[in-house]
Amino acid sequence: MSYPPPPPLQPMYSADSSALRGASFGQAVQRFWTKYATFDGRASRSEFWYSVLFGVLVSIVFDVLELASNAFYFLAIIYVLAALVPNIAIGARRLHDIGKSGWWQLIALTCVGIIVLIVWFATAEKAEGDKYNV
Repeated sequence: MSYPPPPPLQPMYSADSSALRGASFGQAVQRFWTKYATFDGRASRSEFWYSVLFGVLVSIVFDVLELASNAFYFLAIIYVLAALVPNIAIGARRLHDIGKSGWWQLIALTCVGIIVLIVWFATAEKAEGDKYNV
């Protein structure tokens, strides 16, 4: 009795887990929220930095609104809490893109750690990051 041939091998990662190279502002913000708690995979520089820009713009809007009324302070707190997990997740995915573990974000708790992270976040992708494709 003969058996049918096995199905062809599928890649071990989905296209969604790879970094979105050349992401537009809208695409980056959409992926920031749709990959809310996705710590695996990779994030490109454009995806990461557009997400940072979005966070800065939202912060500026809340700062201006707080001048009008303190009620917006609570909305700002809610936004910060809602964006905490996706910010950590995109940071981990960005570090994966350069071949580093997402746990390296903890060096931000040291005096010079934030400078090191900014340099790493601005670094071009590396082939070592392929191991983080899932």
